[in-house]
Amino acid sequence: MRKLTYFIACSLDGFIGDEHGDGSAMLRFLDEEYLDFLKTEFPETIPTHARAALGLGDLENKRFDTLIQGRASYDLALKEGVTSPYAHLREYVASRTLGASPDPNVEIIADDLTGRVRALKAEEGGLGIYLCGGSHIAGELLDEIDELVIKSYPIVYGTGMPMFGTGLDIKEFGLEGVRTFTNGAIVRTYKRKR
Repeated sequence: MRKLTYFIACSLDGFIGDEHGDGSAMLRFLDEEYLDFLKTEFPETIPTHARAALGLGDLENKRFDTLIQGRASYDLALKEGVTSPYAHLREYVASRTLGASPDPNVEIIADDLTGRVRALKAEEGGLGIYLCGGSHIAGELLDEIDELVIKSYPIVYGTGMPMFGTGLDIKEFGLEGVRTFTNGAIVRTYKRKR
């Protein structure tokens, strides 16, 4: 069974962005040390257009071959004119309002998101599935999330978009590892306790 990993950036107080979902304040922590970590450990999480801009076009996928994101996350790329932000992965966007996909590499999941994710997880072979942003879809998919990789940055929003945007039952995850960086960022990895 393939693993669903919620790989997410957040503030110290657990927000993935401000009230409008803008997490750009966290981008300042992408220094050389941190970028080297991403290139080595999570290369597929660097968007295709960013890879090109950084001269990283030859990165191979290590952990993920599929991406799921919400409409708000996808809209950030669309506003920049990028219709397939993770062209090096199979891309799915959960949206009831987007309609037709603006890119042949991007499939829209308009209903039964949980069923579609379960089908993707049940596929034979392949790498894992990267859940990339979407406070509401993370909440909707909480029971399907096998691993959390939380990139915490040393800032406090005070209010904003939480990591899980819906009412939830308590779920328990076990700490698997912690990595610290000189810029103050911390990456924690948790595995679901089943």
